Amino acid sequence: MILPSNGLGARCVDDGVIFSLYSAVAEAVELCLYAPDGREVARHTLELVGDGIWSRHVPGCLPGQRYGYRVHGPYRPAEGLRCNAHKLLIDPYARQLDGDLQWHDAVLGYAAGNPYGAEPCTRDSAPWVPKSVVTGDVSGQPLERPRIPWRDTVICEINVRGYTMRHPGLSAAERGRFAGLSNGQILAHLRALGITSVELLPVHAFIDERFLHERGLRNYWGYNTVNFFAPAGRYAGNNPVAEFRAMTDAIHDAGMEVLLDVVYNHTAETDEFGPTLTFRGIDNQSYYRSSPDAPHAYVNDTGCGNTLNADHPQVQALVLSSLEYWHKEMGVDGFRFDLATVLGRSATGFSAAHPLLDAIESSPALSDAKLIAEPWDIGPGGYQLGRFGARWGEWNDRYRDTVRRFWRGDVGVVGEFAKCLHGSAELFEHKGRGPEAGINFVTSHDGFTLTDVVSYSRRHNDANGEHNRDGHAHNYSSNYGHEGLSDDGEINALRRQQRLNMLATLLISGGTPMLLGGDDIGHSQQGNNNAYAQDNEIAWLDWSGLQTDPAFVTQLSEWAALRRREPLLRPREYRHGAAAGTEGLPDIEWLRPDGAAMAEADWNAAQAFAMVLTAAQAPAGRLAVLLNASEAGQEFVLAPAAAEAAVWQLRLATATVTVSATRVCLPARCVAVVGCG
Repeated sequence: MILPSNGLGARCVDDGVIFSLYSAVAEAVELCLYAPDGREVARHTLELVGDGIWSRHVPGCLPGQRYGYRVHGPYRPAEGLRCNAHKLLIDPYARQLDGDLQWHDAVLGYAAGNPYGAEPCTRDSAPWVPKSVVTGDVSGQPLERPRIPWRDTVICEINVRGYTMRHPGLSAAERGRFAGLSNGQILAHLRALGITSVELLPVHAFIDERFLHERGLRNYWGYNTVNFFAPAGRYAGNNPVAEFRAMTDAIHDAGMEVLLDVVYNHTAETDEFGPTLTFRGIDNQSYYRSSPDAPHAYVNDTGCGNTLNADHPQVQALVLSSLEYWHKEMGVDGFRFDLATVLGRSATGFSAAHPLLDAIESSPALSDAKLIAEPWDIGPGGYQLGRFGARWGEWNDRYRDTVRRFWRGDVGVVGEFAKCLHGSAELFEHKGRGPEAGINFVTSHDGFTLTDVVSYSRRHNDANGEHNRDGHAHNYSSNYGHEGLSDDGEINALRRQQRLNMLATLLISGGTPMLLGGDDIGHSQQGNNNAYAQDNEIAWLDWSGLQTDPAFVTQLSEWAALRRREPLLRPREYRHGAAAGTEGLPDIEWLRPDGAAMAEADWNAAQAFAMVLTAAQAPAGRLAVLLNASEAGQEFVLAPAAAEAAVWQLRLATATVTVSATRVCLPARCVAVVGCG
């Protein structure tokens, strides 16, 4: 059973603030109050009020007060106990942080470079760490959400900083901040693309890893969380809470949703060599997983040094409270869970029925929130695509790889590609879910941009300082004759065509499409497929593509509009060839270009085929999706759609096609949609 938050954190009452903290191992807890200039101005001892809850009412305390905790308790690293009262700790429930972490040896809990030794570091970390801040209720008008149905959802994944830093229409005060995503030009552009849901890379407070700091780099993506309630200060001016809420209101007013990428699988304290900033010093064994036979070391199912202990009731309460806060008070409409399998892990492995996942799904406060899982981690049995519960959407990386391979011209992938067009029924239908459960994408923050998918055959990550060993080695990309950006007109025309083909495919496939912000304007990361540390012009979007190729944005918008107009492209349920329409035709057919049904041998060798969809009821009619990934033109033969021999008409194509009553001629590397009725 999930415990309530028990009023943890700093709660404002009429005559002051009640501070509460959970620690099952603490022997004493001190509350330290700080002035805005960093001076400690008061210290109070909390009282143990039961079940590991320490609390203290401080009369006269007001919103804006800076504070932190010092937890006195056992320091026995060999047993996984790492309390150290010399370290000022961030309140896990703080809604706002003041200041940035400054890397200094004083933030480490251990002495003499030995995290396993019995001697703690006795240097005070307070000058070097962020302070928690007391906040009142979030101000603003009641939420008016767009409430976009899953069937109509089109997601765009965006980094707050990177999307706004180089936009020519933004002021210096808006660039890199929540305020930038409130700007009307940004919102109008997203709306024109047909975006319904803006998915933000992590905005929970995060820090730069020490190894990045030493290399002169910064964490750009944000997957290094230090607190699950406070918005990242680097994305705001003076008031991150108010500025985030103002951004969500502006996006809602533009008719779009806000989705958050959330990282409840690990924290910025990393492994035993990492800093003591919050959970480690509060109650290490409750908040983190460690091996039963090696409690000094952390289970690393995340690849980031530690793994949050999803089995512990207080961790479950923390995650649930955080989600409910962001949804109900901060205006967030849904969440994408990074390495979501960690939330379903126990000592026996992953379970979709884990108490934490069950609590998220069944929370009344989250009943109208979209839930999206990244369904894998690096732990044992970590790949769980298709195994989450009924309320979940799931990132479908098989879709990404298959679509790239098909348009690259790989032989033998047509069968898998057709499954992608169909909505990946083999992954989701057995759970009683429809096509919308699959979050389809061809690019995301993690990997090449779409321009780089068609410009580079291999990764170029030297700027990360890891000797080009980081990032995916297999990208299913092609440079089409020249590695990197090119001045060759023919190469660039082919690359442009392939970009449009992949995005058009994304928007006509069964499932929920997700675009990567910047793919519409041709943004390149110079071949870097792991730009997590590139908080610079490598990763910041180059908006010049709006001027150099405005037609691409227009074409992409037309494909999004086609998806909205045609219900057949947004199926609620999977089609399996049942009789449909007034003629009793199959609701889905797979045809060779000559009009015959695809045979087994065709699935292994074909590079061109058609998917024909028939509506269950008139007057929606029929659509044919025609795909030609070959290097030669292809004629498709389509039977008349009705006894009256209704004429097939072009709905949209990625290149110039010719259409007659029963024949459609596609040039090389082209996708077209024709319809009748």
